[in-house]
Amino acid sequence: MSEFVVVTGNSGAGRSHAANVLEDLGWFVIDNLPPALISKVGELADAPGSTTTNVALAVPGGDNVDELLAAIAELRGSGARVRILFLEASTPILVQRYDSTRRRHPFGDMGLTEAIEGERSALEAVKAEADVAIDTSDLNVHQLRDRLFEIFGTESPAGGMQTKIVSFGYKHGLPIDVDIVFDCRFLPNPHWVEELRPLTGMDEPVRDYVLSQSLTAAFLERMERMLGLVMPAYVQEGKSYLTVAFGCTGGQHRSVAIAEEVGRILQRSGYEPTIQHRDVSRASTSG
Repeated sequence: MSEFVVVTGNSGAGRSHAANVLEDLGWFVIDNLPPALISKVGELADAPGSTTTNVALAVPGGDNVDELLAAIAELRGSGARVRILFLEASTPILVQRYDSTRRRHPFGDMGLTEAIEGERSALEAVKAEADVAIDTSDLNVHQLRDRLFEIFGTESPAGGMQTKIVSFGYKHGLPIDVDIVFDCRFLPNPHWVEELRPLTGMDEPVRDYVLSQSLTAAFLERMERMLGLVMPAYVQEGKSYLTVAFGCTGGQHRSVAIAEEVGRILQRSGYEPTIQHRDVSRASTSG
Protein backbone atom coordinates (compact mmCIF):
# COMPACT_ATOMS: atom_id res chain seq x y z
CA MET A 1 0.00 0.00 0.00
CA SER A 2 1.41 3.38 -1.02
CA GLU A 3 1.93 6.32 1.32
CA PHE A 4 0.64 9.73 0.24
CA VAL A 5 1.38 13.31 1.26
CA VAL A 6 -1.02 15.97 0.03
CA VAL A 7 0.78 19.32 -0.11
CA THR A 8 -1.54 22.32 -0.16
CA GLY A 9 -2.15 25.68 1.48
CA ASN A 10 -1.97 29.37 0.69
CA SER A 11 -0.94 30.21 -2.87
CA GLY A 12 2.57 31.64 -2.66
CA ALA A 13 3.43 29.88 0.61
CA GLY A 14 5.92 27.47 -1.01
CA ARG A 15 3.93 24.51 -2.33
CA SER A 16 6.06 23.98 -5.44
CA HIS A 17 9.29 24.31 -3.48
CA ALA A 18 8.03 21.74 -0.98
CA ALA A 19 7.21 19.42 -3.89
CA ASN A 20 10.78 19.79 -5.17
CA VAL A 21 12.18 18.94 -1.73
CA LEU A 22 10.02 15.83 -1.47
CA GLU A 23 11.20 14.80 -4.93
CA ASP A 24 14.79 15.14 -3.70
CA LEU A 25 13.85 12.84 -0.83
CA GLY A 26 12.76 10.17 -3.30
CA TRP A 27 9.02 10.77 -3.39
CA PHE A 28 7.11 10.48 -6.65
CA VAL A 29 5.73 14.01 -7.01
CA ILE A 30 2.83 15.37 -9.04
CA ASP A 31 2.54 19.16 -8.86
CA ASN A 32 -0.59 21.22 -9.58
CA LEU A 33 -2.81 18.16 -9.37
CA PRO A 34 -6.58 18.87 -9.53
CA PRO A 35 -8.44 17.30 -6.57
CA ALA A 36 -10.64 15.32 -8.99
CA LEU A 37 -7.60 13.26 -10.04
CA ILE A 38 -6.39 12.32 -6.55
CA SER A 39 -8.37 9.08 -6.36
CA LYS A 40 -7.22 8.09 -9.87
CA VAL A 41 -3.57 8.57 -8.87
CA GLY A 42 -4.24 6.45 -5.79
CA GLU A 43 -5.60 3.65 -7.96
CA LEU A 44 -2.59 3.77 -10.27
CA ALA A 45 -0.09 3.83 -7.40
CA ASP A 46 -1.61 0.70 -5.88
CA ALA A 47 -2.24 -1.14 -9.14
CA PRO A 48 -0.64 -4.61 -9.51
CA GLY A 49 2.96 -4.30 -10.58
CA SER A 50 3.34 -0.70 -9.44
CA THR A 51 6.62 0.03 -7.67
CA THR A 52 5.55 3.48 -6.47
CA THR A 53 5.43 3.58 -2.66
CA ASN A 54 5.76 7.24 -1.62
CA VAL A 55 3.60 9.71 -3.53
CA ALA A 56 3.42 13.48 -2.95
CA LEU A 57 0.46 15.30 -4.46
CA ALA A 58 0.85 19.09 -4.61
CA VAL A 59 -2.68 20.48 -4.86
CA PRO A 60 -3.32 24.19 -5.43
CA GLY A 61 -5.37 26.11 -2.90
CA GLY A 62 -8.50 27.92 -3.95
CA ASP A 63 -12.22 27.41 -3.68
CA ASN A 64 -12.30 23.64 -4.33
CA VAL A 65 -12.07 22.78 -0.63
CA ASP A 66 -15.04 20.41 -0.49
CA GLU A 67 -13.76 18.50 -3.50
CA LEU A 68 -10.27 18.28 -1.99
CA LEU A 69 -11.49 17.04 1.39
CA ALA A 70 -13.75 14.47 -0.28
CA ALA A 71 -10.86 13.20 -2.42
CA ILE A 72 -8.59 12.88 0.62
CA ALA A 73 -11.31 11.02 2.52
CA GLU A 74 -11.75 8.63 -0.40
CA LEU A 75 -8.01 8.00 -0.59
CA ARG A 76 -7.87 7.29 3.14
CA GLY A 77 -10.86 4.99 2.75
CA SER A 78 -8.76 2.80 0.46
CA GLY A 79 -6.51 1.96 3.40
CA ALA A 80 -3.57 4.10 2.30
CA ARG A 81 -1.68 6.24 4.77
CA VAL A 82 -2.44 9.85 3.84
CA ARG A 83 -0.90 12.93 5.44
CA ILE A 84 -1.71 16.56 4.74
CA LEU A 85 1.08 19.13 4.68
CA PHE A 86 -0.40 22.63 4.89
CA LEU A 87 1.77 25.63 4.03
CA GLU A 88 0.77 29.15 5.00
CA ALA A 89 2.25 32.63 5.30
CA SER A 90 1.11 36.00 6.57
CA THR A 91 -0.81 38.27 4.22
CA PRO A 92 1.92 40.99 4.08
CA ILE A 93 4.52 38.36 3.15
CA LEU A 94 2.29 36.87 0.47
CA VAL A 95 1.65 40.35 -0.94
CA GLN A 96 5.42 40.92 -1.14
CA ARG A 97 5.95 37.60 -2.89
CA TYR A 98 3.26 38.26 -5.47
CA ASP A 99 4.44 41.83 -6.03
CA SER A 100 7.98 40.57 -6.69
CA THR A 101 6.85 37.96 -9.23
CA ARG A 102 4.06 40.10 -10.75
CA ARG A 103 1.94 36.95 -10.99
CA ARG A 104 -1.83 37.02 -10.67
CA HIS A 105 -3.29 35.40 -7.57
CA PRO A 106 -5.44 32.42 -8.62
CA PHE A 107 -8.28 33.07 -6.18
CA GLY A 108 -10.86 35.10 -8.01
CA ASP A 109 -10.89 38.39 -9.90
CA MET A 110 -10.32 40.86 -7.07
CA GLY A 111 -7.60 42.87 -5.38
CA LEU A 112 -4.51 40.99 -4.22
CA THR A 113 -5.10 41.39 -0.49
CA GLU A 114 -8.77 40.43 -0.85
CA ALA A 115 -7.80 37.36 -2.90
CA ILE A 116 -5.27 36.23 -0.29
CA GLU A 117 -7.72 36.66 2.58
CA GLY A 118 -10.51 34.99 0.62
CA GLU A 119 -8.38 31.96 -0.10
CA ARG A 120 -7.18 31.82 3.52
CA SER A 121 -10.78 31.75 4.75
CA ALA A 122 -11.76 29.09 2.21
CA LEU A 123 -8.87 26.84 3.25
CA GLU A 124 -9.60 26.87 6.99
CA ALA A 125 -11.34 23.50 6.78
CA VAL A 126 -8.31 21.95 5.05
CA LYS A 127 -5.91 23.43 7.60
CA ALA A 128 -8.03 21.95 10.38
CA GLU A 129 -7.46 18.50 8.86
CA ALA A 130 -3.71 18.98 8.34
CA ASP A 131 -1.24 16.62 9.97
CA VAL A 132 1.41 19.32 9.94
CA ALA A 133 1.18 23.05 9.20
CA ILE A 134 4.23 25.17 8.44
CA ASP A 135 4.24 28.96 8.46
CA THR A 136 6.80 29.97 5.83
CA SER A 137 6.59 33.72 6.53
CA ASP A 138 10.04 33.85 8.14
CA LEU A 139 11.61 30.89 6.33
CA ASN A 140 13.90 31.14 3.35
CA VAL A 141 14.03 28.25 0.88
CA HIS A 142 16.93 26.62 2.71
CA GLN A 143 15.17 26.76 6.08
CA LEU A 144 11.99 25.32 4.58
CA ARG A 145 14.03 22.55 3.01
CA ASP A 146 15.61 21.76 6.40
CA ARG A 147 12.18 21.66 8.04
CA LEU A 148 10.83 19.27 5.42
CA PHE A 149 13.91 17.07 5.64
CA GLU A 150 13.37 16.94 9.39
CA ILE A 151 9.77 15.78 8.93
CA PHE A 152 9.89 13.55 5.86
CA GLY A 153 13.52 12.53 5.67
CA THR A 154 13.55 10.24 8.69
CA GLU A 155 12.25 6.78 9.40
CA SER A 156 9.12 6.32 11.51
CA PRO A 157 10.11 7.32 15.05
CA ALA A 158 9.85 5.24 18.18
CA GLY A 159 6.36 5.57 19.58
CA GLY A 160 4.88 6.01 16.10
CA MET A 161 4.76 9.80 16.14
CA GLN A 162 7.32 12.52 15.39
CA THR A 163 7.45 14.80 18.41
CA LYS A 164 8.99 18.25 18.54
CA ILE A 165 9.45 20.52 21.54
CA VAL A 166 9.85 24.26 21.02
CA SER A 167 10.81 26.99 23.47
CA PHE A 168 9.96 30.59 22.61
CA GLY A 169 9.56 34.10 23.98
CA TYR A 170 6.12 35.67 24.05
CA LYS A 171 7.58 39.08 23.27
CA HIS A 172 8.75 37.66 19.92
CA GLY A 173 5.31 36.28 19.07
CA LEU A 174 3.56 32.94 19.41
CA PRO A 175 4.84 30.16 17.15
CA ILE A 176 2.24 29.34 14.51
CA ASP A 177 2.85 25.71 13.62
CA VAL A 178 2.49 24.10 17.07
CA ASP A 179 -0.21 21.89 18.56
CA ILE A 180 0.01 22.61 22.30
CA VAL A 181 1.33 25.72 24.08
CA PHE A 182 2.27 26.04 27.77
CA ASP A 183 2.99 29.39 29.42
CA CYS A 184 5.97 29.21 31.80
CA ARG A 185 5.79 32.83 32.95
CA PHE A 186 4.32 31.74 36.29
CA LEU A 187 7.75 30.40 37.32
CA PRO A 188 10.35 32.58 39.10
CA ASN A 189 12.37 34.46 36.50
CA PRO A 190 16.18 33.94 36.39
CA HIS A 191 16.40 37.25 34.51
CA TRP A 192 16.18 39.05 37.85
CA VAL A 193 19.23 37.18 39.19
CA GLU A 194 22.13 39.26 37.93
CA GLU A 195 24.63 36.42 37.47
CA LEU A 196 22.06 34.33 35.59
CA ARG A 197 20.82 37.06 33.26
CA PRO A 198 23.41 36.58 30.46
CA LEU A 199 23.01 32.78 30.52
CA THR A 200 20.30 30.58 29.00
CA GLY A 201 18.24 27.65 30.15
CA MET A 202 20.80 25.31 28.60
CA ASP A 203 23.41 26.49 31.11
CA GLU A 204 23.59 24.49 34.32
CA PRO A 205 23.17 27.43 36.79
CA VAL A 206 19.95 28.54 35.09
CA ARG A 207 18.67 24.99 34.75
CA ASP A 208 19.34 24.32 38.43
CA TYR A 209 17.63 27.57 39.43
CA VAL A 210 14.49 26.80 37.40
CA LEU A 211 14.24 23.13 38.33
CA SER A 212 14.89 23.72 42.03
CA GLN A 213 11.68 25.70 42.42
CA SER A 214 8.88 23.79 44.19
CA LEU A 215 6.42 25.19 41.65
CA THR A 216 8.52 23.73 38.81
CA ALA A 217 8.56 20.31 40.41
CA ALA A 218 4.77 20.31 40.77
CA PHE A 219 4.36 21.50 37.17
CA LEU A 220 6.66 18.84 35.74
CA GLU A 221 5.01 16.10 37.78
CA ARG A 222 1.61 16.98 36.36
CA MET A 223 3.12 17.44 32.90
CA GLU A 224 4.56 13.93 32.94
CA ARG A 225 1.20 12.49 33.98
CA MET A 226 -0.63 14.43 31.28
CA LEU A 227 1.81 13.42 28.54
CA GLY A 228 1.57 9.82 29.70
CA LEU A 229 -2.16 10.06 29.06
CA VAL A 230 -2.32 12.00 25.79
CA MET A 231 0.73 10.76 23.86
CA PRO A 232 -0.48 7.16 23.42
CA ALA A 233 -3.95 8.49 22.61
CA TYR A 234 -2.55 10.71 19.85
CA VAL A 235 -0.68 7.73 18.41
CA GLN A 236 -3.80 5.58 18.55
CA GLU A 237 -5.76 8.26 16.71
CA GLY A 238 -3.15 8.20 13.93
CA LYS A 239 -1.50 11.56 14.58
CA SER A 240 1.86 11.61 12.80
CA TYR A 241 3.36 14.80 14.24
CA LEU A 242 3.03 16.60 17.55
CA THR A 243 4.69 19.89 18.45
CA VAL A 244 4.57 21.11 22.05
CA ALA A 245 5.72 24.66 22.80
CA PHE A 246 6.81 26.26 26.07
CA GLY A 247 6.95 30.02 26.32
CA CYS A 248 8.36 32.58 28.73
CA THR A 249 8.91 36.30 28.34
CA GLY A 250 12.07 36.35 26.25
CA GLY A 251 12.58 32.68 25.39
CA GLN A 252 15.98 32.58 27.09
CA HIS A 253 15.65 30.99 30.51
CA ARG A 254 12.50 29.33 31.86
CA SER A 255 11.00 27.99 28.64
CA VAL A 256 14.39 26.64 27.53
CA ALA A 257 15.03 24.80 30.79
CA ILE A 258 11.50 23.37 30.85
CA ALA A 259 11.66 22.29 27.18
CA GLU A 260 14.91 20.42 27.84
CA GLU A 261 13.45 18.70 30.89
CA VAL A 262 10.24 17.70 29.10
CA GLY A 263 12.42 16.27 26.33
CA ARG A 264 14.07 14.04 28.90
CA ILE A 265 10.67 13.01 30.26
CA LEU A 266 9.53 11.95 26.79
CA GLN A 267 12.77 10.07 26.15
CA ARG A 268 12.19 8.05 29.31
CA SER A 269 8.74 7.19 27.93
CA GLY A 270 10.18 5.79 24.70
CA TYR A 271 9.76 8.82 22.42
CA GLU A 272 12.52 10.58 20.49
CA PRO A 273 11.64 14.27 20.53
CA THR A 274 13.60 16.94 18.72
CA ILE A 275 14.06 20.21 20.59
CA GLN A 276 14.21 23.69 19.10
CA HIS A 277 14.93 26.86 21.08
CA ARG A 278 13.45 29.40 18.73
CA ASP A 279 14.52 32.62 20.46
CA VAL A 280 17.56 31.64 22.51
CA SER A 281 19.93 33.30 20.03
CA ARG A 282 18.19 36.68 20.41
CA ALA A 283 19.69 39.27 22.74
CA SER A 284 18.28 38.65 26.22
CA THR A 285 16.42 41.58 27.71
CA SER A 286 13.94 39.57 29.80
CA GLY A 287 13.60 35.96 30.93
